[in-house]
Amino acid sequence: MGFPGTWMTESESVVYRVVPKCACSTIGQIMFYSDHGRFFDGDIHDSKSGLHKWSQDDSQPLIERNVLSHKSYAFTCVRNPYTRVLSSFFDKICGIQRNGRRYRGNLVPLLIQKYGIEVGGEDGKQEFDQIKSFRRFLLFTRDTIRWRRPMEPDIHWSAMAGHVSTFIVNGGRYDNIFWTEKFNDGMQSVLDAIETPNTVDLANIPRFNESEGHGPKRAHPVEDYFDDLSMHLVKEIYHRDFELFKYDFDNPGNKMPIGEIDLDEVHAKLGE
Repeated sequence: MGFPGTWMTESESVVYRVVPKCACSTIGQIMFYSDHGRFFDGDIHDSKSGLHKWSQDDSQPLIERNVLSHKSYAFTCVRNPYTRVLSSFFDKICGIQRNGRRYRGNLVPLLIQKYGIEVGGEDGKQEFDQIKSFRRFLLFTRDTIRWRRPMEPDIHWSAMAGHVSTFIVNGGRYDNIFWTEKFNDGMQSVLDAIETPNTVDLANIPRFNESEGHGPKRAHPVEDYFDDLSMHLVKEIYHRDFELFKYDFDNPGNKMPIGEIDLDEVHAKLGE
């Protein structure tokens, strides 16, 4: 199994478990900059050198050796489940991807046909009932996660606990898990704990939101997308995310955490 979704600086200053839709583009660029004194030219997910990734065969033994010996500081970053699944819908389902095509080819036509979802036309820019379509997308999300039909769950909307857990189950241990909603504080706490070849001044780091502009703008406040049934589905899918990462299930309009993450609890519950 190893450590899928794990990135490490070439200097081995720090190890990061990627959680999709949780500031991973910005974090990856910060890691790249901390080693090389410059940002990767393009989407950091496309880099093939300059940053060790589990998806690169040459990196795997280095990452595995580091993580199993806990040689370097290890961290990840999480996000409110309500805003994360909403972001996935607008970016991946409604949006045109950076290759100029729809995400995963036939996925959107399948959703239009089987779930009656609208996505804003060919270019994702036309008016449509965002709330109705999003709630239908939630049904699809639940079906993929609960029954793996009509397809396997996608990394962008599968639960964060699942991503975070593989690192633990296979022998890793986190030193820090912080919230996207308090990004600067969290990322600074990582930088304060490690030594990097190049100093990173967070105040001057741009945000690399690679999904920005892919899809239509959200037309309503977050809470308007979630009625009682939607909240029930969200709880079914993401109950561990709310519990472990201390988000407010009862109020979709409150994106901020309501408690402190207990690393021992995370390791105990996700390491089983």
